[in-house]
Amino acid sequence: MTMRKESELCGAVRRAVADYLRLLDGEKPGAIYDMVLQSVEKPLLEVILDHTEGNQTRAAEILGMNRNTLRKKLQQYGLIEGI
Repeated sequence: MTMRKESELCGAVRRAVADYLRLLDGEKPGAIYDMVLQSVEKPLLEVILDHTEGNQTRAAEILGMNRNTLRKKLQQYGLIEGI
């Protein structure tokens, strides 16, 4: 990934989290870390699977993770059925 694209992605996350905190309007935030990871992880997996036309081996390579880890995450988000 080029530095510019990486910077754009970081900027998008920063803006989204800042907007979320602003929308809380004084309410105390909680468990933001897990919420952000889950909010980003599922669409990331969906886009990569679409990009690889469902090829989990290629998707795992692109994501830089083990295929078994990918399958576990896909099951976690209901993107594939359990074994």
